[in-house]
Amino acid sequence: MSSRDAILGRVRRALADVRQDDTPYDQAIQRDYLREHGDRGVEETVDLLAENLADYRALVHRCTDEELPGVLARLLTGRGSRSVLVPPGLPASWLAGVDLPRVQDRLESTPHELDQVDSVVTGCAVAIAETGTIVLDGSPDQGRRRITLVPDHHICVVRVPGQVVSSVPQGLERLDPNRPLTWISGPSATSDIELDRVEGVHGPRTLEVVLVSGLPGDEVTS
Repeated sequence: MSSRDAILGRVRRALADVRQDDTPYDQAIQRDYLREHGDRGVEETVDLLAENLADYRALVHRCTDEELPGVLARLLTGRGSRSVLVPPGLPASWLAGVDLPRVQDRLESTPHELDQVDSVVTGCAVAIAETGTIVLDGSPDQGRRRITLVPDHHICVVRVPGQVVSSVPQGLERLDPNRPLTWISGPSATSDIELDRVEGVHGPRTLEVVLVSGLPGDEVTS
């Protein structure tokens, strides 16, 4: 008898006198959770998102649709970026003011090649105010997951208020679980046993979030 068989045999004997529970899984545990905490308006929800993003050490910027190209150009110039990775579906107008070599999101790109990229600019799928979380789902304006994990600088554009929700349950309702979801709460960081914080370990060292009003699709949805 193997160790595996011995362990499973002990588990079966321990459960021999346990009554079979025929309660359906979706009824076994009450799931009447709050959909959101508090009663906030649209502007308050966006403000909470900005506050929590900043609390996670993301750099938050606000602008209008018309100002977006100038803001992105300024952020990339201020970073000293010499190249920018662009997902295939990113609107060309967003980077109209950026005069930098464009790196395409290619299946053939190696981690070493992506590590040479200075910055990446993407959209997002949804932004969750209560947790300060940006969610990417691999849509054309976001690209493959790895392009936002390997380069050291990620600029994420969020349409306000259309892509902003208050809570995680509301965010989940907008997401397709079959897509490659990446949940981002601030720049990548970890701490050792002495709580010395190190950033950029398993993702970009710097996350900048641009909250843009006036973009197509920024209407409020439930």
